[in-house]
Amino acid sequence: MLTGSKPKWLTFDCYGTLIQWDEGLLAAVDEILRRNDNVGVDAQTLIKVYDKYEHRLEAERPHKNFRTVAGEGLRLAMEELGLSYEAADIEILTGGISRMPPFPEVVEALGAMKALGYRLCIISNTDDDIIAGNVAQLGGHVDRVITAQQAGAYKPTRQIFDFAHQALDVERADVLHICASPHLDLVAARDLGLRCIWIDRGTGRKPLPDYVPNAVFPSLDKVPPYLAAVNWG
Repeated sequence: MLTGSKPKWLTFDCYGTLIQWDEGLLAAVDEILRRNDNVGVDAQTLIKVYDKYEHRLEAERPHKNFRTVAGEGLRLAMEELGLSYEAADIEILTGGISRMPPFPEVVEALGAMKALGYRLCIISNTDDDIIAGNVAQLGGHVDRVITAQQAGAYKPTRQIFDFAHQALDVERADVLHICASPHLDLVAARDLGLRCIWIDRGTGRKPLPDYVPNAVFPSLDKVPPYLAAVNWG
């Protein structure tokens, strides 16, 4: 249940919450594997190994932008699996991310949240130029975009959220975070005490064993009527 005062801002995870991340990533990796002429590695295996390196590189200091992280992570994953890496592969991956479309209900749902009087901000582990193509598909409803490139840090660290809240000139109590990623955004919500709605799109990603979000829905279109019914204190 949501309690407290009505939030001034709704903040969103982008990929997997608003944008079809899994589907787009699978398509990009399939294209990379077709170039490689390797039949012994499937896309899901490469994605799993890539994720391992991506998260490790995002935690390193000094901070690296996402294009660098993605390139190094993809190269290391392909080398581990015995695949040949080319510089063009990172362009396939990052270009594919920029073209990923929103989930079917997202644009209308964002518009409904705007109509309820909320301002909308994306907080995302990416670079400004990569996410621009995704934001352009969101109907003009997003008021602000905060990236890891701007903050110099990746989720789930508090640094990116502190940067976002300072940029929005709000306290944590003024924000409601809406997300799909348990290991990034739910971790941050737990550690920072954020009010949070989890969008569980049935991907198999498990909730945290020690944290319960304020509400859980299978898609974003369930959120506007829920917010409209909340009796804010």
